[in-house]
Amino acid sequence: MSKENKGLAMHWQVIIGLLLGIVYAWMSIQFGWNEFTLNWIQPFGDIFINILKLIAVPLVLFSIISGVASLGDMRKLGRMGIKTLALYLTTTMFAVIVGLTLVNVFKPGDHASDTLREANRIRYELWRDANDIVLLDEINFTQNPELEEMVTTIKSESIEHNEWVNDKLNKADKTKTSGPLQPLVDVVPKNIFKSLSDMQMLQIIFFAIFFGVVVTGLRDEQKGTIVRAVDALNEVFVQMVWVVM
Repeated sequence: MSKENKGLAMHWQVIIGLLLGIVYAWMSIQFGWNEFTLNWIQPFGDIFINILKLIAVPLVLFSIISGVASLGDMRKLGRMGIKTLALYLTTTMFAVIVGLTLVNVFKPGDHASDTLREANRIRYELWRDANDIVLLDEINFTQNPELEEMVTTIKSESIEHNEWVNDKLNKADKTKTSGPLQPLVDVVPKNIFKSLSDMQMLQIIFFAIFFGVVVTGLRDEQKGTIVRAVDALNEVFVQMVWVVM
């Protein structure tokens, strides 16, 4: 899609797409299209999400560098920085509130079958026991004779080590022993390429602002060259968004 397209506005296209997706998901459940959906529909959705993730980080990086480097007056930067941080925190808080509200209203776990709940619980207990996690309740499906066959089946599966969960647990342990200013320390990246790879947005924003501030102190010739290059790269990623959407 190009910017010159005078058809339906982008936000309406997104809303219509969301509604059609909800309708199709409901029909898929009702008419037993799950296998077809997982094999032939979901991959295209995954590709779309991956492309958006591919574009998002460079777009944020170059747009902030371009904006900061073009300001010139550092007093404007301070005001813009405060507004940017406030907007970031507000949208993050709003996203958390919406997520918690929807989960508590619709309770998606309540609609799962008993078999699926039992299987998920067994997987959790096996992971918990393997990693010496503290017991949070007295439920123990793995010792239930009636579920012995299911436990055996799940044990025989090739269960990959859950690096994401362990990473979160390690971060939680570090937080317990860290000082009150640790969140401020975490904003400053040790390696910008790792921050880009891990999509650490606060670290990326810090680097982009820092980079832009330094650019403003260069000679006009050097500054102009860098600003033009960054503007061009920013425009490339903006056009990518239009192409994908």
